[in-house]
Amino acid sequence: MTEEPWRVRFRREDELVEQLQSQLSEALQRRGQALADGKAELGSAYAVAKDVGRSYTTVNDAIKKYSTTT
Repeated sequence: MTEEPWRVRFRREDELVEQLQSQLSEALQRRGQALADGKAELGSAYAVAKDVGRSYTTVNDAIKKYSTTT
């Protein structure tokens, strides 16, 4: 069994990392928007944090950083 050259393996893995980073970025945007929608529905980031079982800081930071509405 012949192993692929390291350059080929590196390029393939590098492309995968780029794809995953792009998917993560998109997911963070959608998650932030969902949390912002929750804030609009529930009235506060604190209420959203309590509802989803996360800290207020985590929820509020995600809303500020990743949503299009605050």
